[in-house]
Amino acid sequence: MEELVTKLNAISDSYFAFVTGIVAYVKQKPERLNIVLDYLNSSEDLTSSDVVKFVMQQPDFHEFGVGIKETVSC
Repeated sequence: MEELVTKLNAISDSYFAFVTGIVAYVKQKPERLNIVLDYLNSSEDLTSSDVVKFVMQQPDFHEFGVGIKETVSC
């Protein structure tokens, strides 16, 4: 997990909520760690948006519990 945090913090436009969110996603399933690390190692020019997009495209992303829980009425 330390390697993941180090790599996420090394991204040029990294920020606390980004790192925290990716780490929380990875912690839910151990196999996610290698998938995300492999992606992070695929390029030196990744942005936080690239990583978020990659994670959101994972087949199990919606198992993470992310989504709109309530509707807003006007």
